[in-house]
Amino acid sequence: MNLLKTLIAGALILFTLWEVNYPLLQPQSSLALFAMAGLVLCFLHFPFRKKQEDREWMRMTSVALAILAVACCGFIFTQTEPLFRSLWLGGQALGNRPGQETALDICVAIALLLLVLEAARRCMGWALPILALLFLAYSLFGPNLPDWLLAHRGYNLERTVSQAALHGQGIFGVALGVMFRYVFLFVVFGAFLNVTGATGFIIDFAQRIFRNSVGAPAKVAVVSSGFMGSLSGSAVANVVTTGTFTIPLMRASGFRREIAGGIEAASSSGGALVPPVMGAAAYLMLEIVQPSVTYLQIIQSALIPAVLYYLSIFLFVHFHSLRLASEPNSDTKEEERDTTHDTKSRAIEPFKGILFVASLASLIGFLLLGFTPFRSVSFALGVLIILSCFHPDTRLTPVRLIDAVRGAGRDVVPLICASACVGIIIGVVTLTGVGSRFPAMILPIAENNLLGALMLIMVGALVLGMGLPSVVCYLLMATLVGPVLGDLGVIPLAAHFFIFYFGMMSMVTPPVALAAYAASSVAGSKIVPTSLAAFRVALVGFTLPYMFVFRPELLLLSADGGMPRLIAIIYATTIAALGIIAFAAALSGYLRARLNTLTRVALFSAAALMLYPGDAILFPETWLVTIHDLAGVVLLGAVTLIKQR
Repeated sequence: MNLLKTLIAGALILFTLWEVNYPLLQPQSSLALFAMAGLVLCFLHFPFRKKQEDREWMRMTSVALAILAVACCGFIFTQTEPLFRSLWLGGQALGNRPGQETALDICVAIALLLLVLEAARRCMGWALPILALLFLAYSLFGPNLPDWLLAHRGYNLERTVSQAALHGQGIFGVALGVMFRYVFLFVVFGAFLNVTGATGFIIDFAQRIFRNSVGAPAKVAVVSSGFMGSLSGSAVANVVTTGTFTIPLMRASGFRREIAGGIEAASSSGGALVPPVMGAAAYLMLEIVQPSVTYLQIIQSALIPAVLYYLSIFLFVHFHSLRLASEPNSDTKEEERDTTHDTKSRAIEPFKGILFVASLASLIGFLLLGFTPFRSVSFALGVLIILSCFHPDTRLTPVRLIDAVRGAGRDVVPLICASACVGIIIGVVTLTGVGSRFPAMILPIAENNLLGALMLIMVGALVLGMGLPSVVCYLLMATLVGPVLGDLGVIPLAAHFFIFYFGMMSMVTPPVALAAYAASSVAGSKIVPTSLAAFRVALVGFTLPYMFVFRPELLLLSADGGMPRLIAIIYATTIAALGIIAFAAALSGYLRARLNTLTRVALFSAAALMLYPGDAILFPETWLVTIHDLAGVVLLGAVTLIKQR
């Protein structure tokens, strides 16, 4: 079975590399083969129930479902690809017979829907399939709903399932297309970097930098998790890889289990923000944001917010470590240290560093030369494979190659299943028109108040994100409420970044904080305290989206969506950084000395003043020097002087 899964994953990698760069098939045909491979891998890898995975009848059921997935996706492929014109039902391609589907079409659509729902349940849990079923029920029973639930005229079973499973606006729509054209190749790139040992260079390098710094292990966790998270795009995957190394190091230096897990969870959750790779949502923006943007625009807009986010965590770690060091007998006050892990940095292997830097530099270079993201990552993968051959420690031996293929196949399965399941929801949204009616319902609630609308959208993204992956949450929220922010005058790219950030922050928001759950299992801590610690560490991430909506210069955007003046960028970044310093100090309770309640309240107030812009009193055309900013800077300076004395 392992050999079969490896062969399927290898074939999927080769097929995707060729098809996205040199397309030969119809778009829906290629997506049908992509979905087929993902569904088969899911049914072969994830059992129906974990406790019964060793039972023979359970394995046979999974094999039967995999065969059914091949049959359904194969039907879509043959009914779409002109090469099989002789097999087309009624002499027409599947895309040319909407509203005229045959009984066989409907049967295949129902079977495919059930397969996608079951696959999503196996690899993602119940939340996403239940949400998809609710949307399907909404399409079928629209006339029976009350007005406040956005009642509509309703659609019969045939129309609903054909929209969701047969045509280009459902399963084989934008979500799966983005996974196919962009995300999967970056997953492959990360898997190959990992097996060559190049990603291990990140941790070694961070250890070497911070080896003589207070709180060094926690700072290593912040930096390494940021880079690793950018490559993987998954907060949970990042926690269980880097966390197995960084959490014991933090424990050995005196951090409580809950704090160590919280720092790792918050650091891992922000990895999807870090250019140049970022998470899947960045590639979805290429398809959703209107007017359209380029990948370079997305990564340049993400740069300053990513730096500010990790600056806030880094400062929290720094101040918290100083606070521990200032406490008498801090070893026993925090918790007895775990001394079973060596905190000394390992020797850096130069060639692995060269391989890592050269691979990322080639990726950025190809992007800057104007190549598309999928072409750039394909070329960068080639550079990685060629350079790895020059050293035995990085050379892709058959064992390492198999590990890379298996890793990429394992990591892409949840993405394929989740995007296919989200496609069901998007198909219903498109069919019923709820995507245009939902914003119309929110606008009166917000009463044309931008801050009120932002807070409503934040709550919606956090609630959805509690049970869904951040990319799924972003896609749903962007479809449903993205137009609201546009109607309120927010720059489109800033609006989508706002939604994306809160989908990501749901990974560390109690009570369902999936990244914190993973960190607690590694740290051996209780789930709720670890979730609360992660929420506390990442708290500045809840202010950043408001900052760049009101200060678009942080996204390297002017008020009209163009490029802002340099002085405006410098000013906005400086004030945001000072606000973050005040916020991190107040959260950790330390700034040059331990803070009492009064000084912490003063620092929270200073941060609030600087993070929310007011009216300009000088240079109003560039929003420079506001009363809020001046008051916040003065308050921060006053507390700093008091504590310095």
